[in-house]
Amino acid sequence: MIRGRRSEGGMVTAEIAVALPALVLVLTLALGAVSVVTDHLRCVDAARVGARLLARGEDAGRVRAEVALQAPEGAVIGFDVGADAITVNVTAESPPLLRALGVSARPRGIAHAVPEAAP
Repeated sequence: MIRGRRSEGGMVTAEIAVALPALVLVLTLALGAVSVVTDHLRCVDAARVGARLLARGEDAGRVRAEVALQAPEGAVIGFDVGADAITVNVTAESPPLLRALGVSARPRGIAHAVPEAAP
């Protein structure tokens, strides 16, 4: 019986050595997914703020500054103001955790609004 135990010595260490990198990868992907969802929500909120400000007739420079405060760092901000519709588009880059693993995700928020009539 004692000999049987010695032949299995180190099995737990070997199993942990194999499982630990897989666990780290799964946790990294989970954190990356949470980061993408958070950035997506920030993009949507920023686009909504921009559409609301443009609908009220605010200056484009002020709108861009307000949207940049709400959006994730490095987000690309674009807006189109037409006679009957306003569209604000905010797109962010993939989080660094996912880019390091070669995964591409682009959080994006789009908001539409109708210009308010002048008083």
